[in-house]
Amino acid sequence: MGISKVGVVGAGQMGNGIAHVFALGGYEVLLNDISQDALDKAVATVTRNLDRQVSREKITQGERDAALARITTTLKLEELGKSDLVIEAATEREDVKNAIFGRLLPHLKPETILTSNTSSISITRLASRTDRPEKFMGFHFMNPVPVMKLVELIRGIATDEATYKTLLGVVESLGKTAASAEDFPAFIVNRILMPMINEAVYTLYEGVGSVKSIDESMKLGANHPMGPLELADFIGLDTCLAIMNVLHDGLADTKYRPCPLLTKYVEAGWLGRKTQRGFYDYRGETPVPTR
Repeated sequence: MGISKVGVVGAGQMGNGIAHVFALGGYEVLLNDISQDALDKAVATVTRNLDRQVSREKITQGERDAALARITTTLKLEELGKSDLVIEAATEREDVKNAIFGRLLPHLKPETILTSNTSSISITRLASRTDRPEKFMGFHFMNPVPVMKLVELIRGIATDEATYKTLLGVVESLGKTAASAEDFPAFIVNRILMPMINEAVYTLYEGVGSVKSIDESMKLGANHPMGPLELADFIGLDTCLAIMNVLHDGLADTKYRPCPLLTKYVEAGWLGRKTQRGFYDYRGETPVPTR
């Protein structure tokens, strides 16, 4: 299956990063969102990140200009119908993803591969709601997409070998590394990472340590580049909670119960960096712990 045109649904943190790496990899990218403001911000973010790569001599000015020229934006989901590959990168809610697929399917070419950047939701279940379960896969990029090398490839029960091999080739063409994961809740990375973050929140909730002491302990004591609470803010606390709920519901094990403090932060709208408050307050010159 030849892939040259790629449609990306969702222009947020993940969507704009995916558009960035595909455009830089030589693919024509059509980026979709329901908000023109989100699309404008996405293009500005991609431009800024490409400029940073030029300044660090990771890419040339010509490569930067060519990549930007390959990205177009649209508010009309149906315009993604001519894509060879569609990557859904919307919010981590199954009902939202199913609604997107439902609107998109009548416009797709029969041979188009349909994928989801979901970090936890069942690929088999998402695929079953489409007309092409054999051409449906989980295509999970890590955040920030231009920096992180790993891509999780998750096959549903019906995914055919040709689709898998095509996406494996696409990952290699982007200069990234693929890891094949079975279709179990949260796959590999988040199956391991999110319970650690949730336990860090429990450690805060139970008064074992402060935000600062927990993060410094893991950075200096376990050689982590970011503390778990800092990382949670970077990912988005709503996303962390959604993944923990998928693990808790899907595996029926109490060890995956989301910490009540994590739920409280999400209910308050303190979602991390994207809302300027989470376990840290980002509204000043330097982040300040909120507990």
